[in-house]
Amino acid sequence: MIKVNIKKSQLLAVIITIAVAAPLTLWGIYGIGQYGMALFIITPFFIGLSSALILGRWEKLTPNKSRKIGFLTLLIFTAGLVLFAIEGLICIAMAVPPALLLTWLGSFLANYLTNKSNRNVAIIYVLVGLLIPCTAFLERNKKPEVLPVVTSIIISASPEVVWKNVIEFPDLEPPREFLFKAGISYPINARIEGHGVGAIRYCNFNTGSFVEPITIWEKPKLLAFDVKEQPKPMTELSFWDIDAPHLQDYFVAKKGQFKLTPLPNGKTELEGTTWYVQKIYPGFYWNIWSNSIIHAIHDRVLAHIKKESERN
Repeated sequence: MIKVNIKKSQLLAVIITIAVAAPLTLWGIYGIGQYGMALFIITPFFIGLSSALILGRWEKLTPNKSRKIGFLTLLIFTAGLVLFAIEGLICIAMAVPPALLLTWLGSFLANYLTNKSNRNVAIIYVLVGLLIPCTAFLERNKKPEVLPVVTSIIISASPEVVWKNVIEFPDLEPPREFLFKAGISYPINARIEGHGVGAIRYCNFNTGSFVEPITIWEKPKLLAFDVKEQPKPMTELSFWDIDAPHLQDYFVAKKGQFKLTPLPNGKTELEGTTWYVQKIYPGFYWNIWSNSIIHAIHDRVLAHIKKESERN
């Protein structure tokens, strides 16, 4: 076994791994235009695998050494994404939980292969690396599913009163929620131009406006609308002005509605629904974030409508 200074061997493991992973990541994001399994699943797995395998060429690996070099490489890799304005802190924070697990799994496999003197190590290394662009190409044409998010609230006011505050409402108070303070877009007010089907409702956010042509106007029961235009879903928390591709067409609100149901004692159940598509995969993970954010937006709007309605 070749004897190399430990610090130098670690540095080489990190540099070589990033030299391979970084171009593949940039190609996937800007070339193929895909945020998916390749970026969030295979890349962190590859980072753990590659860094530990390379380190294992110069010194005997242990599970602890494999894990440490994998996490070190992941840390430097993600720091590079922030430093070079590829991603912001919010998106990286969202991606960290699965990335840590997958990096550990990659380093665990590398430790096993190295200590078993597996002759297929080089083949496995190349195959995992090639999976990154191949998976991105396959996911590029995947049709996203339209998903609904429903939030409701009970308001101590009649549907007729609530209706007036549904179609348009004055400025909301500044947000207190951490998500919105961290950069997620939040609603400010709403106004409407016209009356009935065909009217245009503008739900104004801090990053721009949702333009919502009315498709159903059943006063005071149901207001439904399409989403013709929408602002950026967030302002990345970063040292730089980031305009990452995922801020454009990867989260798209398709339509929405407010449903008003009369309750006993003059109360109203107000239910808000947003239908959206998301082109960031794996969906089972990223939909958790999207649903939570949409619920937080709904809660902000519904609570404001409740406050305005009960004030009358």
